[in-house]
Amino acid sequence: MLKSALAVLLTFCAVHVALSQNAFGQNKVAPDKEASIKADLAGQIDGMKKQAQVMVDSVFSFGELGMQEFETSKYLTGVLEKEGFKIERGVAGIPTAWVASWGSGKPVISLGSDIDDIPQASQKPGVGWHDPMIEGAPGHGEGHNSGVPLNIVAAIAVKKIMEREHLKGTIRLWPGVAEEEVATKAYYVKAGLFKDVDVCLFTHVGANLGVGWGGNMNTNGLVSVEYLFKGESAHAAGAPWRGRSALDAVELMDVGWNFRREHLRLATRLHYVITNGGDQPNVVPPTASVWYYYREADYEHIMRLWEIGDNMAKAATLMTDTTYTSRLLGQAWPGHFNKAIAEAMYENIKKVGLPTWSDADQALAKGLQTELKVRVNGLPMKIMPLRAPRVATAGEDEGGFGAQNQPTGGGSDDIGDISWNVPTVVLSYPSNIPGGPGHNWANGVAMATPIAHKGVVAGAKVQALTMLDLLLHQEIIDKAWDYFNNVQTKETKYKTFIRDGDVPAIWLNKGIMEKYRPQMKTMYYDPSKYDTYLEQLGIKYPTVRAETK
Repeated sequence: MLKSALAVLLTFCAVHVALSQNAFGQNKVAPDKEASIKADLAGQIDGMKKQAQVMVDSVFSFGELGMQEFETSKYLTGVLEKEGFKIERGVAGIPTAWVASWGSGKPVISLGSDIDDIPQASQKPGVGWHDPMIEGAPGHGEGHNSGVPLNIVAAIAVKKIMEREHLKGTIRLWPGVAEEEVATKAYYVKAGLFKDVDVCLFTHVGANLGVGWGGNMNTNGLVSVEYLFKGESAHAAGAPWRGRSALDAVELMDVGWNFRREHLRLATRLHYVITNGGDQPNVVPPTASVWYYYREADYEHIMRLWEIGDNMAKAATLMTDTTYTSRLLGQAWPGHFNKAIAEAMYENIKKVGLPTWSDADQALAKGLQTELKVRVNGLPMKIMPLRAPRVATAGEDEGGFGAQNQPTGGGSDDIGDISWNVPTVVLSYPSNIPGGPGHNWANGVAMATPIAHKGVVAGAKVQALTMLDLLLHQEIIDKAWDYFNNVQTKETKYKTFIRDGDVPAIWLNKGIMEKYRPQMKTMYYDPSKYDTYLEQLGIKYPTVRAETK
């Protein structure tokens, strides 16, 4: 009788425990306690404003191009190590890449954001016209100095809650190295960095708080390919007939593409730069090279562009008696983002809301917009709606006239590769000024000012609250994977563009950074001496032209 009663009691206890835990073994939390935890979490992040500002300003001052983010990675991993995160450096064969981990078990939440910047985008922060810190030097004209600091603030705050509340789970942070060359995230995938990840929460700077789901017909995937031609040198005046110009081959390939443009789809984007045009005019160039981005809306169309490009390179060699080789420098799949996670994140965006902008913040924004001759509307006062996908309609352009809702093309980001391997969303946060052209000095004006700092704090709150939702509500993760498996990847399966023999292009931008880094080092932010980077640079905030004040 006693044994029977004990068995019943044990069974009851087991059922009770099972009902009070989710499948990850997480203890369920009552709604009122969850609300209290979330309020505490947001308060903790408010208390980290100074830390956020120092990180944002420090990374801005490093100003490093893709594959050369050595100071940036050293600094950010140092911050994380002090907070108890374990660091794995040099992941996927990329010296500036790393993964920072804390915690154990499921769910595994991955936080990513980019860290590289833009060539020739050096700009004094807080100044509403073009005023380089160092003429010709790179700078954060895309705002990538802010995303990983945002993730670090969110991760530290959530880590403290997890420790206090005894919550299970693993937090991982990683940087988007060389995103401007879309050169690394496919290699992260290949190296297995996301095999056990449940959700990826990515962040990218914007001018508002926002998130969306599904595909986007205004963005593209791409392959980044460099063609290296080889000919024969000769005296360009004395015996030009003995030369075989590799530069002629480059120019003929470019001419071929420029004639072909008339017959490309609306979604196609095609750009190139000549990376080697020879040594000097009196020597027939024995080597020359050209670097192409082939952008399109899906894997098949991207591969078709690559095939056409290879054919043009071959044709150019036949016309010039030269040879060529090519190398893949980067790739990006078109992104597809998760509905369940986006909907959960958007609820937190509504709770957090936009920062309170000061008169000085608005003056800088309007001063820059006036300078750029764009609409002068200052900083946003309302959050964006949840972005749903624009669905393509029948009438594929290759089949005839009249297609009204087909891909129109645009930019690319290799977060797309990750989005096809694990449920992913991208949080846009309001650290920049509306109206910038992108990849430009103007997009760096706000990035070490109170606008950037406030936007990072708001974004960190959204990110942290969403992380807590994922820890406490496994049903969100279940819905995310259901969408991923049964909607997103039901018919479209990920295939990498990486070929056998392709390796990360870790040599990119080395020469540029070797040229400018010594001078840039003299301008690194020193938070032990100055409250802000603006103070260190002696910049009055805001500095705008008199007629815009």
